[in-house]
Amino acid sequence: MAAELSLVIPTFNESANLRELLRRVDAALAGVVWEMIVVDDNSPDGTWRLAKEVALEDPRVRCLRRVNRRGLAGACIEGMLASSAPVVAVMDADLQHDERILPQMLEKIRGGADLVVGSRHVEGGSADEGFSARRAFISRFATSMAKKALNAQFNDLMSGFFMIRRAIVDACAPDLTPAGFKILADLVASAPKPLRVEEVGYTFRERHAGESKLDVKVALDFVGLLLNKASGGRIPVRFIFFALVGASGVGVHMATLYAALAAGVSFEMAQSLAVLVAMTTNFFINNAITYRDAKIKGFGPLALGLLYFYAVCAIGAVANVGIAEFLFHRYGLVTFAALAGVVMGSVWNFALSSLFVWRKE
Repeated sequence: MAAELSLVIPTFNESANLRELLRRVDAALAGVVWEMIVVDDNSPDGTWRLAKEVALEDPRVRCLRRVNRRGLAGACIEGMLASSAPVVAVMDADLQHDERILPQMLEKIRGGADLVVGSRHVEGGSADEGFSARRAFISRFATSMAKKALNAQFNDLMSGFFMIRRAIVDACAPDLTPAGFKILADLVASAPKPLRVEEVGYTFRERHAGESKLDVKVALDFVGLLLNKASGGRIPVRFIFFALVGASGVGVHMATLYAALAAGVSFEMAQSLAVLVAMTTNFFINNAITYRDAKIKGFGPLALGLLYFYAVCAIGAVANVGIAEFLFHRYGLVTFAALAGVVMGSVWNFALSSLFVWRKE
């Protein structure tokens, strides 16, 4: 029989949890025709290999192994689009999500809901067991921001445990952002019409095995997603971070400049040193955050990437000055000309950096 429900399980280093997850899901969904799509980001611990072994034993299980691609949101999108079932659910492999509420969520979909969220913030829900104080703070802060930014009418917009009609995913797929960790907020923001949303409370459990992937970078990704949606999708998430890193470079530049001047260095030499230090710090911050899915590793590749970045920034500086000078002489507006030059230089640097410095094969 054709599956009514597809479970999309994004994984990275979850080999210790996979078989137990399958056992629990099988017990919870007795009487339901389901399939499980494990989307693995080429885990070093061989999660993808184990998933393929499990698929040989149980034909309800499939594995999508992603090579040279990273990110939970992208894995969820690919898994949902690979499903042929009319309903898809997304849940983690670490057993923190309570699989026992899956039948209740499915009943609400059958009853007419478009989206059902496994919620920690409604009656019957709790996150006391599974959250550290740091993670709880990040979650509360991000949830508050997202609800205001997206005008969401339900409580747990940061949940990674939800069930949705696949037709909705198909409709908004071109507008979804594969970067980041929180796909639910993106689905709500990208849906072609308001969704009928319901919530089912559950207790967020402690991780069964392995390590959490939530960190400050995930929170930053979420902020980038909100800014992307606020711009109507016109400004890419990656460019937002590239621009923010560039802005932080101004502070580094000025601090280096004044430190060098205080040490008795000439202005010309201090300015040159400040430019070099700012470009260097921008490169390493971009490598760690903006392009972390294409992160450059190893001394040799890093040194080469840094040289490419210097070259890109030099060209961007020429574009910046050229555009600013042209607009100033044409319109005589200093602020307008300067800002236009900065924007042009930033776009140029971003485009060339993506193409040459952090390019993917």
